[in-house]
Parts: sequence; structure tokens; C-alpha cells
Amino acid sequence: MTATEGPQAVAARGGDGTPGVDAVTVVLVAYRTRELILTCLAGLPPECPVIVVDNASGDGTAEAIEAAYPKIDLVRSEENLGFARAVNLAAARVRTPYLMLLNPDTEPVGDPVGALLHHAIAHPEPGIYAGRTLRRDGSDDGRSVFGLPTLWGYLCFATGLSSVFRRSRLFNPEECAGPDRAVGGPAPAASGCVMLLERALFERLGGFDPRFFMYSEDVDLSYRAGLLGRGPVLVAGATVVHENGASSSQTVKRVMVLRGKVTFVRLRWSPLRGRVGLALIGLGVWVRSLVGKGWAEVWGRRAEWRAGWPEPTAPAPIPASTPAMAPASVPGPDSGPVPASGPVPAPESA
Repeated sequence: MTATEGPQAVAARGGDGTPGVDAVTVVLVAYRTRELILTCLAGLPPECPVIVVDNASGDGTAEAIEAAYPKIDLVRSEENLGFARAVNLAAARVRTPYLMLLNPDTEPVGDPVGALLHHAIAHPEPGIYAGRTLRRDGSDDGRSVFGLPTLWGYLCFATGLSSVFRRSRLFNPEECAGPDRAVGGPAPAASGCVMLLERALFERLGGFDPRFFMYSEDVDLSYRAGLLGRGPVLVAGATVVHENGASSSQTVKRVMVLRGKVTFVRLRWSPLRGRVGLALIGLGVWVRSLVGKGWAEVWGRRAEWRAGWPEPTAPAPIPASTPAMAPASVPGPDSGPVPASGPVPAPESA
């Protein structure tokens, strides 16, 4: 598997000119998931180009990939770049019309690459296509698509309504928004766990905002794509089994998720709205800390997550032979994308 095809490379299936899976480059970011990523790679079509960025795992992950799949484009980072910067690094090497993000702790069920590609060809308007993530028993894990963050959603989190009424679209809008997971359709935000992207759209958006180390970078990308009228769609027939956070403990994951949420609020909401939103997030964690030991540990680390993610000290290095993408951007009113660090309209809903 390689990722060296020309910019417009497509492969015909059955001689009818329909693009095949080698029109898609699969991108994986690995961090101490040696056995899991080998299982994941084994489930991909052999003709599909693959790029793996190893985030300085130090546990033999890179060496195992290189031994099992010597033709994969393996990028060894000298530091842990996080998810957003690592994907941007890999995306700069992609030459196919589409790139597909896939978590290393997933197992493809059937042919999710082909299912996403065929849907994208038939329905090119969205530009972002989410696959469906399943538990080991085949049930939906509810994490394929999300609602955008809103004050109402954080009020429900702060008061515990989102936990009491976990399956309610009204009281748990972030987790329950979007289409029926078994049917698919448009969604406000898509998970980067299994996501097909039109490369031209990803480049127009400037890739992931590097200010997100991990978590919420996919929500942010979905939000910015939505401002262009190209929000995500869930493709129910593209499925993977997801081990969900296999490289992180529950407390560590919760802290990182909160850092991502705080970063999104600070970057995308107005100062006043942001202060209210951050207060509600903090209240929600405190309330949960009163009844759960795990949340008490998260509350004890509140200085960490309240700070959000720090600004990256330097951009991820991009090989000189590949073109760099523009900085992460949002669409301006008349002249196309503008830097994401500038003023950004907040989501309309409360």
C-alpha cells in the first residue's frame, strides 16, 4: 500500500470507470496501539494507499507496522503531535482525491472504505462522510456523529439532565443529535474515528486546527465545513468495531475531552457566551464529582482542563517534497476562507 498516486488518480472497477478504493488514502495516527493497529490494517483493502503517523509510541508500534506492512507510508514523529497535527502532517502527503481517517483501535466490518467512497461519489455535496462505529456485540456505540456544542447542551450537562436522560435528543443534544444511526443522513458534526473527506475541501479548510491536541478537532472541522454548506453526513452502511479509547484511561480521557471542549468554546464562541459555557462545563464536572470517584479525580485536575489545549510551540514538520496546507480556516463572507484565529461566527442555536 502506498500513497504516491497523482492528484486525480482513480482506479476503475469492472471497467465502468467507477473510482475504486485506491482513490482513497487511509490515514491512521498511532500511539502505543501496536496490536490493535495491526488488526485494523489487516482489514483494509490491499490496493488502498495508507499513511500511518506514529506519534513517538516507543513501544514497538512503528517497528511492528514496518515489519508487517513494508509498503505502507510510515511517518515516524519524534514527538507526540496529537491527533490534529499528525493528521495534517499525513494529509500533506496525500495525492488521492479522498482521504479517510481511521482510528487504530477500530476493526473494519465489511468494506467501509468502499461504502464511504461510493456514497461520496453518489452524493458529492457534503464533502465529509462519517462511518458508523459499533460495539463488539454489534450494537451502535452512539459516537459516530454529534451535535454542535450549545449553551442549552451545557446547561443540561451542568444540571445532570444529560446523564439522567441519556437517550433524549432534548436533554442530551450533543450525543443524540443527528440521524437515526441505523439509517444515516446529515449530521451537525462527525467523529474523526472513521471519516472520509474530500481532499479539496480538507485543504480549503486548512485541515484540522492545530490548536486542538486531540478531541473536538473533528467537531471544529465539521462546524467550519458547515459554514460552507458542506456539513457532514452519516453513512450507515460503512461500519467499524471501535475499542474506544484503547490507549487512554477513563480519567485521562475525560480530562482530554474536556480540554478539547474548552478549546472549542474559547476559539469559536463570543467572550460572554464563552464565559457562561465554561462555567456550565465546570459546574457539570463538580456535580458529577460528588457522586463518582472517577469524576472526583477529573475535578481534582480542573486547572488542567480549564486551560484547554496550549498553543503548539511549532507546526508539525512537513517534508519538503509535499505542499503545505494553509492554516486552519473558516469561510469569510465574500472572499473564501479566512484564518481560524480571526473572528468566527458562533453557532446559531443556543
